[in-house]
Amino acid sequence: MPIQLKEEYEGRLLAVHVSGKLEKADYEHFVPEFERLVRQHGKLRILFDMTDFHGWTVGALWEDTKFAMHHFRDIDRLAVVGEKKWQAGMATFCKPFTKATILYYDHADAAAARQWLSPELQ
Repeated sequence: MPIQLKEEYEGRLLAVHVSGKLEKADYEHFVPEFERLVRQHGKLRILFDMTDFHGWTVGALWEDTKFAMHHFRDIDRLAVVGEKKWQAGMATFCKPFTKATILYYDHADAAAARQWLSPELQ
């Protein structure tokens, strides 16, 4: 499965691991789960792990854009974890599409990303 979700801190942190290439259908699972957590907990913190991620199909990119526009205010903090230069650029690219504070971490620093997301949740 290209998108794997794991709720942490009683649903207030959502760890999202994407791998391979995302397709439009992948959002059919992700979006309802995200929306359920927002209804339950309000703004979420997201750990978005792009390790072994190779991009989006055109349809998936459109779904991602719609998701970003619809959930502009639903993310408090977003930690992007990756292993490639273009993935680091995604953290900067995403900033106009969200009110969230966004930081990029190399996959070797994933523990620091998790720590940045979690201190106030504990």
